[in-house]
Amino acid sequence: MEFGLYPFIYKTGANTGLRSMLEELWPNNAKLKGGAIYIVSGFANFNGGARFFKCFKEHTEAGGNVYAILAGSAAQRTSSRQVVEAMIGCGAKVWVTNRKSLMHAKLYGCITKSGDQHLVVTSGNFTGPGMSRNVEASIKLNETETKGMGFDWGKLFTNMLGQTWPTLPVPKLDSKHPAWSLLYDEGHLEEKLEQTEETTLLLLLSHADTARIQAKAGTNAAKGTQYFWLSKDCFDFFPPLLEKNKRGYKGTLSAIIDVNFIALGRTEKIRVTFEAENNLDFRLGTGPLRGTRQASEGDLACLTRTGEATYEMRIYKKRSAIFDQLLPFATSYIGGKGKRYGMIPNDEFRRFAGLSITAKFKPA
Repeated sequence: MEFGLYPFIYKTGANTGLRSMLEELWPNNAKLKGGAIYIVSGFANFNGGARFFKCFKEHTEAGGNVYAILAGSAAQRTSSRQVVEAMIGCGAKVWVTNRKSLMHAKLYGCITKSGDQHLVVTSGNFTGPGMSRNVEASIKLNETETKGMGFDWGKLFTNMLGQTWPTLPVPKLDSKHPAWSLLYDEGHLEEKLEQTEETTLLLLLSHADTARIQAKAGTNAAKGTQYFWLSKDCFDFFPPLLEKNKRGYKGTLSAIIDVNFIALGRTEKIRVTFEAENNLDFRLGTGPLRGTRQASEGDLACLTRTGEATYEMRIYKKRSAIFDQLLPFATSYIGGKGKRYGMIPNDEFRRFAGLSITAKFKPA
């Protein structure tokens, strides 16, 4: 039995919170093969499932099952078409409950091939914020605890689907079915951010981030793709990662964003990529900085989200006054070489950086 309060606040076992618990139960569980994965969530979006689509696909291809019951209300934007399409595409069976403000349960787990039952009870929804930076509590029960209290995933789903409230199976390739009308469309981004999304990502840059920025044009050091490696906790900082590569969910998922490189005085369309098959990190393209000498190892990059898909990039030199004020907010580590990141509300960032008024963002 484990308890975790995320992000990195308190834990009683090896797992820090919901996502790491699910990573242990699903993609990293050798005993799961041939068993079943279960999801119950009041809210769900594409980035909430991005970490697990590859796992779901491989699991169903190997003869396993994935079952999900999600709350559905297009007006309240509870669950999206995109996450349901992705899950069905991975071989999952999905039901949508048509009752506003009713289905708030968040339960995850599995039955292994041998019949062992695992359960995670949590406050975290199957969404980007629920899987990354929201403060969420989770408790993980293994087969000993679930057996001791008589818990059974099959009976739970049977009882939920047998209630009087309308719960509709979502059919594959039939967007006119009533179930699809309960799902909102993530493809149409809102212009205005919610206040909780108005954040700035702080990233202490490493040698790998800046080697090509410092390199001279035409040299071997300048070759290759220029990008910043980000953390695994960026699922709620970027738009839906709806662009798949040719290998689908088994390769990379990405989105195109507009980044205003303040030091360069121009805006560029940039790809942000989740490495779904490699190291599970996010990678932010920063090609316009190549060869500009605008950033060095140990500097602080600040990416401010100004809209659903619009951002501003500023870089502050190490040991500068603003750098010293902002660095304490980069509290989490990436890897074992001192690279750090953190988040700060835009208003606080602007105050530290002396940006009392930010010019309106104009995409290229």
